[in-house]
Amino acid sequence: MAERRKFLALDLGAESGRGLVGLFDGEKLQLEEVHRFPNGPVRLLDSLHWDVLRLWEEVKQALRLAVRKYGPDFAGIGVDTWGVDFGLLGRGHVLLGNPYHYRDKRTDGMLEEAFRRVPREEIFACTGIQFMQLNTLYQLLAMEVEHSPLLEVAETLLMMPDLFHFWLSGQRVSEFSIATTTQFYDPRGGMRETVRGEWARQLLERMGLPTDLLPEVVPSGTVLGDLRPSVAEEVGLGAVPVVAPAAHDTGSAVAAVPAEGENWAYISSGTWSLMGVEVTEPIINEAALTFNFTNEGGMGGTIRFLKNIMGLWLVQESRRTWARAGEEHSYSELTQMAAEAEPFLALVEPDHTSFLPMGDMPARIRAFCQQTGQPAPKTKGAIVRCALESLALKYRWVLEKLEAVLGRRLEVIHIVGGGSQNTLLSQFTADATKRPVVTGPVEATAIGNVMIQALARGEVGSHAEAREVIRRSFDLLTYEPRQPEAWDAAYERFLRVMEQAETFA
Repeated sequence: MAERRKFLALDLGAESGRGLVGLFDGEKLQLEEVHRFPNGPVRLLDSLHWDVLRLWEEVKQALRLAVRKYGPDFAGIGVDTWGVDFGLLGRGHVLLGNPYHYRDKRTDGMLEEAFRRVPREEIFACTGIQFMQLNTLYQLLAMEVEHSPLLEVAETLLMMPDLFHFWLSGQRVSEFSIATTTQFYDPRGGMRETVRGEWARQLLERMGLPTDLLPEVVPSGTVLGDLRPSVAEEVGLGAVPVVAPAAHDTGSAVAAVPAEGENWAYISSGTWSLMGVEVTEPIINEAALTFNFTNEGGMGGTIRFLKNIMGLWLVQESRRTWARAGEEHSYSELTQMAAEAEPFLALVEPDHTSFLPMGDMPARIRAFCQQTGQPAPKTKGAIVRCALESLALKYRWVLEKLEAVLGRRLEVIHIVGGGSQNTLLSQFTADATKRPVVTGPVEATAIGNVMIQALARGEVGSHAEAREVIRRSFDLLTYEPRQPEAWDAAYERFLRVMEQAETFA
């Protein structure tokens, strides 16, 4: 048996974080979780922040536990996180405050303020990124509008995974995939190695925002350097290379999609659903602007042409609401309740602005249904089923728009990530879209993280070869579409609901 190379993927999501060891023997990859920890926002006065110092301690604990079980001879360590959030470093590379959470209300009204300074069409033409008030651009603009003193003393802006890579390696750079989530990166420029484009400095200047904070952008798979000696000593490691994977978690997840050919779409499913295709050039045109699609960086300088959909957030926040009331349920219990509930009782637009903040999600879903003239779901099962059916129908809408922009049919949908474990949603997706749905791997983000590290260290020869390794290594499930007439009728209702939703906040 060939010697197995060991890689550590540190995958930090909006709800939880994980440390996973990837064992690769040249043919197959085995993944084992060594540490899991909760994550979420911390409210301080009227603001939401990330508890970044606790997360850093959890990262080091993952390193300690990996060493304890597998020894110190790792071939690489890499971090991926959610997008858009950042930390600011001041003189001496000190962190200036706790990074804000993207659901913080400080970005309320910032889209309108941005369009007052630079027209919406020009922002999209420059960046190709969809408009969401949580984007880094509007977070930074909020700081400028509020005259934040941090902007006066900040020297470097690092996106969240870049911040952890800096603490691990000492390198202050931004990895390509995470840089593109900011909405101040221009992907239209030429290729430098496997980095496409450059920071949109002129856009920031027109917005009245600083540009001297922006670090060098490096490709996915860049070896940043060895682990800092102080960290290595603390956790029991040696001079292990720190490798920037696709540091945006969706970038790593898409890198792990076990697809072949070209006519496929992906859904990276979790708190958010990121649905799109992998292309070689950014698609920045009127149709993409109209449908509010986005162009984010991917492995090898590719572009992830996709749309952010609210995803399982509606179910997650409903579950938290019930738990706060003393009614604890596992996700599997809630899914079973949904399976037994009445089909198509009511539908919602998952991306309606009322669903974005934290809070009483069941009450918001009921209120939305009442405002659109539908019966309000009363039971937990009815609420979860409403969310899942609506999500599957939104996938159909996005699929139709993808095909319209691309001018071709997408034959199969791959669902990866934690949401792929929701068998009811996977079947609903096949039913709604009338496409076969292939689910797995569940830990796609960590798998993509590991395989990009393996590629960077010369253990695999190409991205295509890495995807072949993934197909050999992990079980996949296929769902075939059913009940086309019922889902067609539901889709017509859903389109009407989407139209109604545009008329109220």
